[in-house]
Amino acid sequence: MRNFDYKNPTKILFGKGEIAKLKTEIPEGSKVLMLYGGGSIKKNGIYDQVQKALAGFDCVEFGGIPPNPEYAVLMDALKVIKEENIDYLLAVGGGSVIDGTKFLSSAALYEGDEPWEILDKKIPTLKGMPFGTVLTLPATGSEMNSGAVITRADIKEKRVMGGSGLFPQFSILDPSVVASIPERQIANGLADAYTHVMEQYMTFPIEANLQDRFAESIMQTLIEVAPKIMKDPSNYTDAANFMWSCTMALNGLIQKGVPTDWAIHMMGHELTALYGIDHARTLAIIAGPHYKYSFEKKKEKLAQYAERVWDIREGSVENKAHAGIQKTIDFFHSIGIKTQLSEYTTDFEGTSAEVAKRLKEKGMIALGEHGAITPADAEKIVEMSY
Repeated sequence: MRNFDYKNPTKILFGKGEIAKLKTEIPEGSKVLMLYGGGSIKKNGIYDQVQKALAGFDCVEFGGIPPNPEYAVLMDALKVIKEENIDYLLAVGGGSVIDGTKFLSSAALYEGDEPWEILDKKIPTLKGMPFGTVLTLPATGSEMNSGAVITRADIKEKRVMGGSGLFPQFSILDPSVVASIPERQIANGLADAYTHVMEQYMTFPIEANLQDRFAESIMQTLIEVAPKIMKDPSNYTDAANFMWSCTMALNGLIQKGVPTDWAIHMMGHELTALYGIDHARTLAIIAGPHYKYSFEKKKEKLAQYAERVWDIREGSVENKAHAGIQKTIDFFHSIGIKTQLSEYTTDFEGTSAEVAKRLKEKGMIALGEHGAITPADAEKIVEMSY
């Protein structure tokens, strides 16, 4: 196991009725900007719960943060922060709203000329405006980590950001909210969380036994809960296991002491930027081709995954590894997620070359746990996804 440092300062309040505790988590006297997405929280009762909990606070609202949080929209929110002298942010939503809030946390204190520089120049945020979250859509794990991904539609770019100053001070996770989530979004959450684990696990063995089993247990739980939560999202027990698995998939714990990949995400981000495909679905598109292309470097871990997660005991290392890849693709299909780019767009010809070009322009010339995935390799992997 490799050396590592680990600190996660986010306080988690998990369970039914926890939204009411907002009033004790936000500092007294704060002027709060409540941020949310398309307005579904006003239909499912979450908005009313939050408003009740915020009684007594000076609270301003900003709605309309879209999936794949859009830079132009966030800049409008930044104006509100400045004009209203906001000093505390509250994200009420899923990963997109939380990621957008993280950008605003950073941008509100940024002293440079243009907040896009935070993303374009990869400036780490060491101190941001304090914020908390009320999670309404399990998927990204953004409620307990310090990373974010922001989209800029005018230049078709999707960029990552992060830093130790971007951990939420607290996150409220009430599994009851899952009951009102559309089936498509539940499927996205399952695929997103599952691929998050794979990116931190599917590399090569280094005898980090506990980390491996943490990762394997999250995947096993997602596999077990997937058909149940897709069928009945109102089942609290299944919703709780789904929600906590998504958080644990990307709160930093399982990546400590081990090599990580993230090449799938970097290629997937470009597909979202180009075509607007849901983030989780771009991961499902790239995962199979990536593991097939990188088979020789990953086959030992793929075989271990097949044995421990899918209970495939027969055959050689190579046979098990191939079976593990197929089981992954089958899992995505079982939750209604298509895994070929041509199933999302008819305009796929030339995509692989464009993705390679974009990665090269961003300096992403050595992706993967070995730094061996070049833009030329990425071009071949994306072409395999057609």
